[in-house]
Amino acid sequence: MDLCRVLFFSLGFLTCLGKMAMTPKDLLFFMETMEQPRSRKPSVRTGHIHQLEQLLLNVSFPGHNLTLQTRTIQSLVFKLACNFTGLSLSSAALEQGPQLQALHTMQFPAELTWDACSRTRLAELRLICIYFFTNKFFQDDSNSSLLNNYILGAQLGHRPVNNLRDPVNISIWHNQSLEFYTLTCVFWKEGDSQHSQGGWSPEGCRTEQPSPSQVLCHCNHLTYFAVLMLSPAQLPTELQAPLEYISLVGCSVSILASLLVILLYIHDRKQSDSIASIHVNLHVSVLLLNVTFLLSSTLAVAPVPGVACTALAATLHYTLLSCLTWMAMEGFNLYLLLGRVYNIYIHHYVLKLCALGWGVPALLVLLLLTVKSSVYGPCTIPLVHNQENHTGFQNVSMCWVCSPVVHSVLVMGYGGLMSLFNLVVLAWALWALRRLRAGQKAPRTQACRDTVTVLGLTVLLGTTWALAFFSFGIFLLPQLFLFTISNSFYGFFLFLWFCSQRCHSQAEAKTEMERISSSQMTTH
Repeated sequence: MDLCRVLFFSLGFLTCLGKMAMTPKDLLFFMETMEQPRSRKPSVRTGHIHQLEQLLLNVSFPGHNLTLQTRTIQSLVFKLACNFTGLSLSSAALEQGPQLQALHTMQFPAELTWDACSRTRLAELRLICIYFFTNKFFQDDSNSSLLNNYILGAQLGHRPVNNLRDPVNISIWHNQSLEFYTLTCVFWKEGDSQHSQGGWSPEGCRTEQPSPSQVLCHCNHLTYFAVLMLSPAQLPTELQAPLEYISLVGCSVSILASLLVILLYIHDRKQSDSIASIHVNLHVSVLLLNVTFLLSSTLAVAPVPGVACTALAATLHYTLLSCLTWMAMEGFNLYLLLGRVYNIYIHHYVLKLCALGWGVPALLVLLLLTVKSSVYGPCTIPLVHNQENHTGFQNVSMCWVCSPVVHSVLVMGYGGLMSLFNLVVLAWALWALRRLRAGQKAPRTQACRDTVTVLGLTVLLGTTWALAFFSFGIFLLPQLFLFTISNSFYGFFLFLWFCSQRCHSQAEAKTEMERISSSQMTTH
C-alpha cells in the first residue's frame, strides 16, 4: 500500500506542476521512495528518473541553489543567469554530501547558457545535477561494470545541450588496481522499447587518465555520464581484421576437408569399422559448426528478423556442443582401444554413441528454447581502440548465446568438462605409449612415428579448445591467435590425421598381403 501511495503521489504532483509548487521536503520523500525495490521493468526506472528531473526543474526554494541527499541519490539545483561564467562542483565541497569512497568533480563552461539566452531573454535558467551512486537505475543488456558505480547527470532547463565547443569536464577518482582494464567515458543512451532501458555510448566524450587514480572525461553535451570498465578480455580493434581473416580462411579450408572425409567415408562405407564411423561423425559436427559460425557473424549484421538470428544462434550452440561431445566420444573410444583390448565389444556401440553425441546437445538447446528463447540472439562484442589519450570502443555483433549464465554453464563449463576428460585420456595414452616403448631400443623412424601419433591424438581429442580458459592478462593476445588458428583449422588437422591413418592402414594391408603371398610361394 505504501508503494501505491507513493506512485499516486508522484503522478499527482506531475499533473499539477503548473498549478502548485513542489517543496524540498516533498522532493526528498520522492527520492527516498525511488531507492525502494519496485518494478524491474526498464520503462518504470526510466519514468522515475524523468519524474525526478521534472520535479527538480519546478521545485520552489529560497536562495540560488538547493542540495538534497539520500543514501544513493544526490540532487542539486542551481539558478543561473545569462551572465553565467562557469561552475565547478566537487563532492568534497558540497554541503550535506554523501560519505563517498572516492571524489568526483564536474566543471561546466560559460558556453553552457549561450544557446538558451540567444533564443529568448530569460530571467532565470535552472541547472540540475543528479548523482546516482548505484547502477540499478542504469542497467544495460550487457550488465556493464562502472567505475565506483557512479553515474553523474546534468540538465539545463527543458532544452537539450549538445555540441559544446568548450566541453563539460568530469573527473572521478578511485583507489582500485585497474592496470588490466580499459576505462572509457560514456553517456547513457535511452532505449527505444519497453524491454530495453538503453545502453552506454562513448559518442561525444573523450577519455584521459592524468594519473593512475583519476579518470577525466571531456563531453560536449549534457546527460548522464559514467566511466565504463572494459574487462581485460576485450578485443583490441587492431586485431579484428587479422583474426577475422584467419577465421574465414581456416573455417573454409576445414569445411572442404571435412566434406572430402565424409565423401571418402561414403565411398568406402562397406569397409569401414566403428572407429571410422566415430571419426566421420566428428567431421560432420565440425562441418556444421564451421558453416553456422561463418553465417552467424554475417546474419547478425544484416537486417534479418530476430527469429532468424535466434534460430541461427541456437544452431551454432547445438553444433558446438555436438562437436565437443564427439571429441569426448573419441577420447572414450581411445580408452576402450588401449585399456580394454580383450573386451571391447559393445552391442550397438556406434548407435549409442550417436544418441549421446547428437541427442544430448539437442535436448539441452531445446530445453533452453522452451524455457527462455531470449538467451539466443544478436550478441555484442566490444572492440577497444586507443589513440593517445582517447579511448573508445565499437561493437561487432554475431548470433550467439546472450545470457552470461548460460554461456558460463553450457559453453565454458560444458567445454571445460569435455576438455578435462580428453586431457586425462591423452595423458593416460602417452603413459601407455611410454610404457610400451620402455626397454626397447626403438629406431629413429619409430620415435618420429610416435611423435606424429602424439600430435595426432592431441588434435583428435580437441585439447586445443582448452586454450579458451587462458583469455586473461598477458595470455590474452597469444591465446587469441593460437585459439583462432588451431580451432578454425581444426577440420583440416583432422583431415591430415585421417589421411595418415588411412595411409598407415593401407601400408599394413599391403604388408599383410605380401606376407601371405610370400608364405604361399614358400609352400609351393
